[in-house]
Amino acid sequence: MTSTLASLNQWVDEVATLTTPDKIHWCDGSEAENQALVELMLERGDLIELNQDTHPGCYLHRSDPKDVARVEKLTLVCHPDREDAGPNNQWLAPDEAHARIDALFEGCMKGRTMYVVPYCMGPIGSPIARCGVEITDSPYVVANMRIMTRMGKAAQERIEREGTFVKGLHSTGELDPERRWIMHFPEELSIKSYGSGYGGNALLGKKCHALRIASHQARTEGWLAEHMLIVGIQNPAGEIHYVAAAFPSACGKTNLAMLIPPEGYRNNGWKIWTVGDDICWMTPSEDGRLWAINPEAGYFGVAPGTSKKTNPNALAMLNRNAIFTNVAVTADMQPWWEGLPDGTPVKDWQGRDVDAANGPAAHPNSRFTVSASQCPSWSPEAESAQGVPISAIVFGGRRQSLVPLVFEARDWTHGVLVGASMASETTAAATGQVGVVRRDPMAMKPFCGYNFADYFAHWLSFDTPEAKLPKIFHVNWFRKNADGKFLWPGFGENMRVLEWMLKRVTGQAEGIDSPIGTLPADGELNLDGLGLDDAAIAELFAVDRDGWRDEMVAIGEYLDSYGARMPEALKAERQRVADALEMAGTAPARKKAVS
Repeated sequence: MTSTLASLNQWVDEVATLTTPDKIHWCDGSEAENQALVELMLERGDLIELNQDTHPGCYLHRSDPKDVARVEKLTLVCHPDREDAGPNNQWLAPDEAHARIDALFEGCMKGRTMYVVPYCMGPIGSPIARCGVEITDSPYVVANMRIMTRMGKAAQERIEREGTFVKGLHSTGELDPERRWIMHFPEELSIKSYGSGYGGNALLGKKCHALRIASHQARTEGWLAEHMLIVGIQNPAGEIHYVAAAFPSACGKTNLAMLIPPEGYRNNGWKIWTVGDDICWMTPSEDGRLWAINPEAGYFGVAPGTSKKTNPNALAMLNRNAIFTNVAVTADMQPWWEGLPDGTPVKDWQGRDVDAANGPAAHPNSRFTVSASQCPSWSPEAESAQGVPISAIVFGGRRQSLVPLVFEARDWTHGVLVGASMASETTAAATGQVGVVRRDPMAMKPFCGYNFADYFAHWLSFDTPEAKLPKIFHVNWFRKNADGKFLWPGFGENMRVLEWMLKRVTGQAEGIDSPIGTLPADGELNLDGLGLDDAAIAELFAVDRDGWRDEMVAIGEYLDSYGARMPEALKAERQRVADALEMAGTAPARKKAVS
């Protein structure tokens, strides 16, 4: 099998000449092909069969201990002009980058099969979707790409109709950290990754294409490629509003994507529909709204911490047809990780007998790959070619103090500032220092394929007279009291905050103005049954003027760090908020709203 597209055949021939594989296999995405690959990997030891009675169709992969996560310092964005990559990216000149990594690719597939993997990011018939081809020597990558993308014959046929595609070249190489690169060439719509078999480094449709390359495509073509979940919120009247939300790691992103409303809400007809848990592509439509698709077809989720308490929907989809990477196993070969209340691990993620001296039984970044359609809250609209209309965009971070539970930006420009200044506080486990604020604009710090200053300008460009843009909110589930205890219960109770957002979207809540944005007015946020006292409620919504003045100074310094490219409109908006804080006193309309 080859292609009717001459440019695709030519590229495959060029890669084969460089890498010298023993044979070439064009993937069709069929079940028969997948079963043959699974049998091959079981025979080679790349996969281990899990308990087929309790977990039919499930397998375990153990990666090299030196290859367990994305490696940001080896991830390059290679624009011809270094300024186009920006200070937010590692950069190398394209010619030098190609030469460096091609030297590693030379002859690297000798004795191996070269797999040609055509795939589509998004529903095959969607005008928002974009296609790519990954060439790899890893059958594990092929099996995962089949779950994570629309992979195979239909994708190849679309590529042949359109004549364009993102080129992704990958080899596991020797899995040597000293011979490992993940390189992106946005102007060329190409990716080269060598020396890693791990998810985001090897499944090139995921972060590499869907964010780093696609963000560049989106800027060029007038849309947005974002690190966001998409949920549909159905109210008792049966109306569904769609919300996109961006959170840095460890901020509850997947849990929100698959949220189960509290019993009282469920009994009244509220429901959450999951369109996507990680990536959102949004494009303006003729009706002025932003319409979005989830370009992925599966979930590549973190296993540790996933439980009936934190994310019952996620757990429910992991009992069949899933690939687990670097989890532990029980004596009867069921997958296990920290956070599961049942089961006892006997072999850790490296296949050793479980020993506390070796650390956690499952690697902290151990993963599962599973079809999105297996999620109990999966929305059929995830297959809609048009996508779904976005009513609200939510930004969030992990802040122990300062930032209220929820506030709404006053307009689109203010919302872009809120997203651009997103931040989380580090923990001692992460950095050795508690409370260090790390900026992660729109949760895109590791994933934006060009200069953040230009990225913010691109966001601002959507505010046109004919646009009907989503409202923008910021949430902070992690505010603590003086005793260090969380003020907000989180998890399913976050439904209450989503309900208030929809009230704002539909004009059913007035809110209270503050210098940083609109807060819920007394009685607008349903707190029934939570047992929160007046002091806790006041603290959840407190706006500390002095603290926010310092925050605005820090945000100004951050924006200035991008130099002359930073949009003046964003700097002016920061100054507007700073001026409002200087003028603010107390806000009597809500107790302790501003102190």
